[in-house]
Amino acid sequence: MVLIFGFLFVFLVIPVVQVVFVAFMDAATGGFTLLNFKDFFATALFRESFWNSIYVGVMAVVLASAFSMPLAYFTSRFEFKGAVIIQSLGIIPLIMPPFVGAVAMLMLFGRNGSVNLLLDEWFGFTIPFMEGLNGVIFVQSIHYFPFILINLSAALQNIDRSMEESAQNLGCSGMRLFRRIVLPLAMPGYIAGASLVFLKVFDDLGTPLLLNVNNMLAPQAYLRIASIGIKDPMGYVISVILVVIALGSMWLAMLTLKGKEYATVQKGGGGLAKRRMRPWEKVFAWIVVLVIMGLVLAPHFGLTLLSFGSIWSYSILPDAFTFEHFARIFKETPEYMTNTVLYSFLAGVIDIVLGTAIAYIVLRTKLIGRQWLDYIAMAAVAIPGLVIGIGYLRTFYGFNVPWLENQSFATWWMAIVIALAIRRLPYALRACTAALQQVSVALEESAENLGAGKLSTVRKIVVPLMAGGILAGFVTSFATAAVELGMTLMLVSKNSDGPLSYGIYVYMQSAAGRGAGAALGLVAVLVVGLCTLFSYLAVERRRKELGLGQTS
Repeated sequence: MVLIFGFLFVFLVIPVVQVVFVAFMDAATGGFTLLNFKDFFATALFRESFWNSIYVGVMAVVLASAFSMPLAYFTSRFEFKGAVIIQSLGIIPLIMPPFVGAVAMLMLFGRNGSVNLLLDEWFGFTIPFMEGLNGVIFVQSIHYFPFILINLSAALQNIDRSMEESAQNLGCSGMRLFRRIVLPLAMPGYIAGASLVFLKVFDDLGTPLLLNVNNMLAPQAYLRIASIGIKDPMGYVISVILVVIALGSMWLAMLTLKGKEYATVQKGGGGLAKRRMRPWEKVFAWIVVLVIMGLVLAPHFGLTLLSFGSIWSYSILPDAFTFEHFARIFKETPEYMTNTVLYSFLAGVIDIVLGTAIAYIVLRTKLIGRQWLDYIAMAAVAIPGLVIGIGYLRTFYGFNVPWLENQSFATWWMAIVIALAIRRLPYALRACTAALQQVSVALEESAENLGAGKLSTVRKIVVPLMAGGILAGFVTSFATAAVELGMTLMLVSKNSDGPLSYGIYVYMQSAAGRGAGAALGLVAVLVVGLCTLFSYLAVERRRKELGLGQTS
């Protein structure tokens, strides 16, 4: 536990504390000051960025809710053919990072994109889907709405149908039933999803940068550090504000649910009572579903066209199709792919080792302070990757790697690996904790009664029984680390050390490189998609094994 505390203290606590310390430090005297924050709010650009970020976060939640609520309600409340397919397709945006789909969405919905070209040709007007902040909201809501969909669908399926039937017996029906009974009972799931969307929007650096929207907090923090340097206090002030907003949103979500009762007594099976749709209801529902699904799949469609298209400018579709972009990325920058596999694999291994150890310490020991170990490890969820990257630069830039000549630890590729591991540790930790909770303590006690030592019991009994959860945690860490952008932009010092996310960003900076960037993006989507599928199959297989074991 001491070793893990030390690791988290050095690579998580100290970098974040450094960011906070510099934000409140007077550059001239080194003492405490609030002038940096005063200067922040006194600067028009920073005030505008602050309110723009709040606005984008709130509107992304609103639009994501508009996408997710109909899908969750139709598939949970009605006998809806294709409900499983709709739920599955609704999760697809999670396998594509928003910054990857941003340029593809620009090609489809931009001022001269396919949709606006058709609207102008057919009806004589265009819609500013992707203009300024609208584009950021549009892209982020499409990519993050599955968080609300997943949590809201689960909440709807857990509602006691007797509550709905009682309301109907008292004359409540239709939208009034949904507004007064169903939605309030499903509010914990909705709040959980909405808070995740809000957090993800603030953590997203790539989408505003690629859409050339710099008047937001995350881009401003990055641009200040990248252009002025790590001594500029404004980058740290913005980072502290990002952390405060993230923590504040989580506290507000808990406060919203505090003091209210959502538990119901299940009678005759949970979930809403499903009914058949009337013909006109079915038509309306399918129109809504098809429109939402069209938007959901648009980034993937656009990215595929862009990756195979030779020239795509002021036209509805690319002029021709080619494999040159894929040949270019495999020829020019194969290190982006090899680096991604290496970094993500090492980060995943670190995460499952730490996650398994922390889960065992918390659940199987009585060591003093074990809960704090869990709290500190989970704290990375609320800290934007950009803030961790800035903290690493400030903390480790002056430390040289002994065996590398004049190489700062902050610019060494291992710093990227450790930063990715710290950032994704909460995902692996929760998977390992859930797996260990399913392992009976009696099995360990039986092994020890038969003479096995503690280490042997853990190695031969506990870890094999946790294999499904450990594998799921590894794959989740691997897949999400493969597309992390905020930290990698701060820590990559040379192109040869860059992973896929960095390569996509570099290529997308110029119109000539968008095809190659889209090809890299498609590779990233395939990597994340296959890892997600592999994780799902592994977890399902483990569940079946546990079910068979319980039956026998």
